[in-house]
Amino acid sequence: WEGGYAYDDPIPVTVDDGLTEAELEAIVMRAMARVEQIRQLEFSEPIPVEVINRTEYQQGQSGGGGDRDPAFVSFDRTKFEAMFLVGEDRDALSVQSDNRGSNVGGFYSPSQDRIVIVSGDDQPQLSDELTLAHELTHALQDQQFDLTAVERPTRERYNAYNGLVEGDASYIQRSYAERCGADWDCVQRPQSGAGGGGGDIHLGIYLLNYFPYTDGPGFIEYHQSRSGWAGVDAIYAAPPTSTAQIVDPASYDTRPPAELRLSDTNRAPYERVIPPGAKEGSRAEYAALGQSGMASMFGYTLYDDFNGSSVVARDELLNYVDGELDQQDPLSYDFDYVSGLEADRLHVYDREFADHESAYVWRSRWDSPASAEEFATGYRALLSHWGASQAGSPAHWRISDGPFADAFYIEVEGDTVTIVNAPRQDALPAVYADYRPVADGS
Repeated sequence: WEGGYAYDDPIPVTVDDGLTEAELEAIVMRAMARVEQIRQLEFSEPIPVEVINRTEYQQGQSGGGGDRDPAFVSFDRTKFEAMFLVGEDRDALSVQSDNRGSNVGGFYSPSQDRIVIVSGDDQPQLSDELTLAHELTHALQDQQFDLTAVERPTRERYNAYNGLVEGDASYIQRSYAERCGADWDCVQRPQSGAGGGGGDIHLGIYLLNYFPYTDGPGFIEYHQSRSGWAGVDAIYAAPPTSTAQIVDPASYDTRPPAELRLSDTNRAPYERVIPPGAKEGSRAEYAALGQSGMASMFGYTLYDDFNGSSVVARDELLNYVDGELDQQDPLSYDFDYVSGLEADRLHVYDREFADHESAYVWRSRWDSPASAEEFATGYRALLSHWGASQAGSPAHWRISDGPFADAFYIEVEGDTVTIVNAPRQDALPAVYADYRPVADGS
């Protein structure tokens, strides 16, 4: 029960003519009761819900402008450049902001303790209960487990934690949908006018951000089936810290993430870039992209339209069941090039934040030398996809033109792969002291 409504109470409203405040409140209260019924947890207080149209949401999301810390801009830009998702010809922060504005269906704000549903119609309306159920689950999580208590200082930690949080909400949303029409009546989506996302979606960033929604529910289902909701609740006290633990749920208990060290050996004119927030602990001094980031890096070659080729096959990235795309789990983040990753760490360097003068060293450790070489093989294919050619040896590469025009050095030593990037080949030694030039026969 919530607000006088039981989870199976009928509410005789339709959304075609919009909802009054009283009708919206009734639907929200019943939806809260339904989420409680499925998730076996109780809300401690009601949650305000607002419905806005997409234009209004996008106006509030216009990011990328204003005063931004140069170190943050350089760090973020270089991180997305390292994944071959956003090149030097575009602003990575603006591209990410545009993606959020185009495909978000709703959100829960822990800081404001409210839910906003984004409608595709000019006149905002609640098109169905499913997005509402998803965001109500986030509110329930926050009330029970405090979603702001866990630091997510890297992309890897962010996507791993979201694998738990978004996986839980998506699993509840699916269970809610299965009951609609079978166990209880639900507000139905209108036949027309209920728009979804809009705008120009960057599919590489979409792959990166979609990971928790496609692999997270499987993580929840695995642990819920073995230890019930109490077992899932316990994971919030010690959440996963690697996306590999989400991809392979059994590894959460058996394979803790490995530590990886990377010493700076750079020299002038390149200086290490430390993003704002690192001293306070909200950000790490380094980037870690993880298995989901690496899989997105390779998977984007199916959609970038750069040269008509791709580094992975369609059935490596997309999951099919009987010839049809699996709607429950459409994407795979566990193909050969990325399977076996134990840890990665990327350091960013720049020349006083000059345009197109950033560089990086990206080191990854794998569960075996064979897995390390598999990744290196895929990475060389990735360089070729983006127009690179060898610059004297298999360790030295150069992209002469395009958004990722730079020099690259690849070093494979046992189970470790080190990738060094700089604007020019003669700048590589200033970024990485252990760089071995072509003349050394590397």
